Amino acid sequence: MEKRQEESLVWLDWAKELQFIAQAGLTYSKDPFDLERFQRIREISAEIVSRQTGLSFERVTDLFCGETGFQTPKLDTRAAIFQDGKILLVEERDGTWSLPGGWVDVNQTVKTNTEKEVLEEAGLEVEAVRLLALQDRNLHNRPPYAYNVYKAFVLCEIKGGSFRPNIETQGSAYFALDELPPLSEDKVTREQIVLCFEAVQADDWVVPFD
Repeated sequence: MEKRQEESLVWLDWAKELQFIAQAGLTYSKDPFDLERFQRIREISAEIVSRQTGLSFERVTDLFCGETGFQTPKLDTRAAIFQDGKILLVEERDGTWSLPGGWVDVNQTVKTNTEKEVLEEAGLEVEAVRLLALQDRNLHNRPPYAYNVYKAFVLCEIKGGSFRPNIETQGSAYFALDELPPLSEDKVTREQIVLCFEAVQADDWVVPFD
């Protein structure tokens, strides 16, 4: 079943590679005819995604073809915070739950961005102390994105604070593995939470990476 799903998404790999080639060509080419050809390749990649997903061509272009320069993966950080054998989750606006975290901003490191996201989403001041895992998002989360994302899972220790209302989350709570709520699986899966539990319980944890 999983193999069939991977095969059915081969179009996404093709579209992503076309987008990568086109963006690199638009960045480094000087010849106006080459620039025109690379722009057309970029449009074809967006047409593939639009046809396969049902999203409008304009929406796909905004999401998929808006960047300039050499294309590299994005980075997402997720905080693993434990208390009394349970892990902290924050409730999204749609009622699902995830580890606090988000895109790494300009002028932020993995450490500082993780701490910032926890403060914004959970109201807690924390210290990011240890990397637990580094994963290629599309190998672990669904639905797949049209661009590559690396997810860094970081162990954090609480220094103070408490949850406060904000524009991103509507609550926070600690959960044991056998009582996890509905998860926002595009952000975190049960398997990723299990990995965090295993990491903090191991004496000689080796950070897995894709």
